Amino acid sequence: MSQISVNNLTFYYDGSYDNIFEDVSFRIDTDWKLGFIARNGRGKTTFLNLLMGKYEYLGKITASVEFDYFPFYVSDKEKDTLSVIEEINPEYEFWKICRELTLLQVDADVLYRPFHTLSNGEQTKVMLALLFSGENRFLLIDEPTNHLDMEAREMVSDYLKRKKGFLLVSHDRAFLDKCIDHVLTINKTNIEVQQGNFSSWEENKRRQDEYELAENERLKKEIRKLEASARQAGQWADNVEATKIGRKSEKYETGIDLRAYIGEKSRRMQMRRKNLERRQNRAIDEKSALLKNIERAEDLKLFPLRHHKDILVKMEGISMQYPMRQAGGEKGKQILKEFGMEIRNGDRVVLQGRNGCGKSSVMKAVLSAAWGGTDVGGPAVTGTLETAAGLKVSYVPQDTGHLCGSLEDYAAEYGIDETLFKALLRKLDFSRIQFDKRMEEYSGGQKKKVLIARSLCEQAHLYVWDEPLNFIDVFSRMQIENLIMKYQPTVFMVEHDKSFVKKIGTVFIDLESF
Repeated sequence: MSQISVNNLTFYYDGSYDNIFEDVSFRIDTDWKLGFIARNGRGKTTFLNLLMGKYEYLGKITASVEFDYFPFYVSDKEKDTLSVIEEINPEYEFWKICRELTLLQVDADVLYRPFHTLSNGEQTKVMLALLFSGENRFLLIDEPTNHLDMEAREMVSDYLKRKKGFLLVSHDRAFLDKCIDHVLTINKTNIEVQQGNFSSWEENKRRQDEYELAENERLKKEIRKLEASARQAGQWADNVEATKIGRKSEKYETGIDLRAYIGEKSRRMQMRRKNLERRQNRAIDEKSALLKNIERAEDLKLFPLRHHKDILVKMEGISMQYPMRQAGGEKGKQILKEFGMEIRNGDRVVLQGRNGCGKSSVMKAVLSAAWGGTDVGGPAVTGTLETAAGLKVSYVPQDTGHLCGSLEDYAAEYGIDETLFKALLRKLDFSRIQFDKRMEEYSGGQKKKVLIARSLCEQAHLYVWDEPLNFIDVFSRMQIENLIMKYQPTVFMVEHDKSFVKKIGTVFIDLESF
């Protein structure tokens, strides 16, 4: 076992308004299973890049191991998977890759297929197999669960549970609980390390926040009492001081002993005033040291519409098939057969199933029907698909690549209130500085928050969200949970965060049964 030591780390991007890290120091052991938690934009990926030596910084980072970063960059996805692996690490050992793939329950045949033909889950598992096939490495794993279905997440968490020596960035609470034994957190004012999984960290944070809030209230009351006492003591001291000179002193001037008594009384009253002021200032200092790291997850607002019809979407005998391939006229792949479902007012429908089973295709079919047959890029659909007349839908897609330009232009494009839009982003932990940036400069989580905030600004009968939580931090996930539970909108969703869907879902549909 060895340690990674971070001492007095300070870092900022050229042209940025403030430091990302300022005089940060901590140590971690290289055999820990370390979860990495922070709000979006706090510097998780930046810190991983600092460990990799990609940026210059002030301070010192020392380690006796090398670092490897996941996900690996793949320059040509048309190559077969084994060639991709060789390009990333020419010194790989084939038998070790096969060993890790076996642990991940992936057939070694995937190594001979073009990389782009692998599913998201298969690509992730192949890259993890390559990552863990090395030795004397501390592994930096950046959000491996994005685009993984629930079953794949279970598989990967079981795999990581058997490993050690990694720093894992993930916002999936159930996933973190299963495979980490320490937590590294970027707070508002510091970075801290503690033993345990996500649940134990969350409980410790809740207790610390409750203690600080209670202590803050106690100190506020103490400060008010000290202020009142200091004012009274000051008034008494001034009254006594006034008897030493002027007209009030005339009755004491005939007696030297009496004047000495008055002087001593004045001195003591002034000392009492100063002691009260010192206690007051100490209480103010103690109070100012509290609440700095409390994450204020403010309540979000939603303005759902209620449709006069109970059934908003009805699907019967639905079959889906992609068109015939261009080469050779081969019949396209059938996704679903004889599928049916209903979405009623107030339902929170969660589509489940492995990647590739047709979840996004079902969503696109509903969107196309609701938008009057608009082509949204889905497969050919046969069967009965009916949507309520005048149904208003708000859609959050998986992809954020289309986001560019300013927030002001984006709000104008969608016809939403800019002030409300930015207020929601503020509640999702956007700083005002972010409002001046172009959306291309945002992190993945910040881009997803833009999509969600825009959707929350839209009045709709049905909210269609396709994997809305990819890249979204834990605190914001809990805010969105609370929002849905409070306003009870009608939601049609694909999401693989087990903790999230367990709390908000009312109807669960497994597409693999069709």
